[in-house]
Amino acid sequence: REAPQADAVVTNKPGIAIGVLAADCLPILIADSSQRVIAAVHSGWKCAFDGVIEAALSAMQQLGANPADMTATIGPGIAQASYEVGPEFHARFLQQDIINTRHFIPSPRENHYLFDLKAYAHSRLQRAGVGVINILAHDTCLDENAFFSFRRATLRGEPSYGRQISVIAMT
Repeated sequence: REAPQADAVVTNKPGIAIGVLAADCLPILIADSSQRVIAAVHSGWKCAFDGVIEAALSAMQQLGANPADMTATIGPGIAQASYEVGPEFHARFLQQDIINTRHFIPSPRENHYLFDLKAYAHSRLQRAGVGVINILAHDTCLDENAFFSFRRATLRGEPSYGRQISVIAMT
């Protein structure tokens, strides 16, 4: 009776469009055109950290897809210049894997960092063996004429914000 809530959808059914809503988190669209399997993934930092990308890739593989034959596109999302985080966030990622240091640069504010969510998602896709990975450079937080942004709305104290939809379909 209620629509299911999920951060990833995978299908091999032609004629079905699947998509995700985001307002700073990353939409990631993935396709293995040879096996005709597609996925739409909503990947904020927590989803990515907890393995939503790998879960979607695994579901695609269960339908016959091969990571080396996949193309993934990381859509518009918050960029590093707009994504300031505190020391506990930074520590959490370094505890997961010290290599995650490369996704942080110091922020002008003491003991804070700027996090590169797009590079983090890219590294997870790359580590999983995805053949082609595209990254759209758009910063949803900075470009208010083109994108909705949760962070921008929060920083301004606005009561609500919109979302973008990213969709993939197979004919």
